[in-house]
Amino acid sequence: MLAILAAIVFGFALLIDLLDTNFGAPDLFNVHTLLMLGLLLLSLYLAGVGNGPRGGGGGGGGGRWYRGRRPGRG
Repeated sequence: MLAILAAIVFGFALLIDLLDTNFGAPDLFNVHTLLMLGLLLLSLYLAGVGNGPRGGGGGGGGGRWYRGRRPGRG
C-alpha cells in the first residue's frame, strides 16, 4: 500500500514539474517536497512498515494451502 502511495506521489510530482505550477505556495507545496514525501513512503515500504507482500507464496500467509481434497488421501 505504501508503494502504491509513493507511486501516486511521484506521478503527481512529475505532473507538477512538467506543468511548472506552484499552487500559490511555492515554499510549502513544491516538487521537492513531494519527492521527499515519495521517498519517505518508499523507504517505509522497503523497511516493512504497513501492508506489503507476504512471504510463503500464495499471498495468504505461509504454509501449505489445499483447495478441495488433499492429494494422496484415497
